Amino acid sequence: MTDVLELLRRDPDVEAPDLVPVDATDRLLLDEAAPLLAACGPGEVAVVDDSYGALTLGAVARHGLADVRVHQDLLVGERALAANAARTGLQGCYRQLPLTPELARGARVVLVKAPRALDALREIAEVVATAADPGVTVLVGGRVKHMTHAMNDVLRDSFTDVSATLARQKSRVLVARGPRPVTPSFPRCREHADLGLIVCAHGAAFAGSKVDAGTRALLAELDRMRPDAGTALDLGCGTGVLAVALARARPGRPVLATDQSAAAVSSTAATVSANGLDGRVEVRRDDAAATVPDRSVDLVVCNPPFHVGAAVVTAAADRLFAAAARVLRPGGELWCVYNSVLPHRPALGRLVGPTRTVGRGARFVVTVSVRR
Repeated sequence: MTDVLELLRRDPDVEAPDLVPVDATDRLLLDEAAPLLAACGPGEVAVVDDSYGALTLGAVARHGLADVRVHQDLLVGERALAANAARTGLQGCYRQLPLTPELARGARVVLVKAPRALDALREIAEVVATAADPGVTVLVGGRVKHMTHAMNDVLRDSFTDVSATLARQKSRVLVARGPRPVTPSFPRCREHADLGLIVCAHGAAFAGSKVDAGTRALLAELDRMRPDAGTALDLGCGTGVLAVALARARPGRPVLATDQSAAAVSSTAATVSANGLDGRVEVRRDDAAATVPDRSVDLVVCNPPFHVGAAVVTAAADRLFAAAARVLRPGGELWCVYNSVLPHRPALGRLVGPTRTVGRGARFVVTVSVRR
């Protein structure tokens, strides 16, 4: 197993000095789960949010597992796992599934890389409790500094027995057993009367069913965005608020919403439907608009992420800016909102074109960049 883990890479995800393909949490989860995994047969193990394949491939290499069921919210994680499986000769040992009961059906062991959002953990727990073997053991691993007592409480809503292991290398594992009868509660929808729309969200969607302040800042500029734009793209669509607003403001003009997060894409589809816009917005799971043709879009709106995992880096936003530059027609506009402390404006000017600030508040800056 050690040799397999040493072969893993983050590619195609962004790189930075403090970002690694295998971390202490991966290793602790594999060690804590080892006796349980050794007793599992084909199709009895599920893995949720394996960052780059360490949990899936490490478990397979160490215990000879087959038909491991895997769900990764991020498309880049799926691609990294596939590349690492090929690199280590372990293709065919797992299959990707959405976060639905089929993922956990009959599972005896479920390994989870702890999400940062409590609702993301709640949705995972509900899915597992609904479908897993009654004797299932769920192991949720994370960095101690990001784990809270509230995570225990969330797990107790779906399991009768929740405990924690000792910490090792600043990581810890929560262990849950005894699934309770639960009714899945996602997606959750909320009406925002001030905006005249309904927002729906799965657990891992950024901001949940709220409308975050950055998105509100972009919404305030909607009337100033290129009025003659024939096609618009919500790049990194989250729950689809901007896509819905664009579709309402520009009847008859196509709107595309893309995100690499499975939760975001499902949330956006639910938001579009809840607002009566089925057929008006195309929703697509995509990494940095990779499936969108070059020079095919007139307007891009983007509220980019500033975290990769727990690390604050600019590389993720830069990838989206470069993607916007590729898909925009000359003269097309990228409207972007970001935290005012982040140094995005030089990158926007370099990657897209002339950039000006059109809105500034205490926390956020709104810019418009015109494609050269």
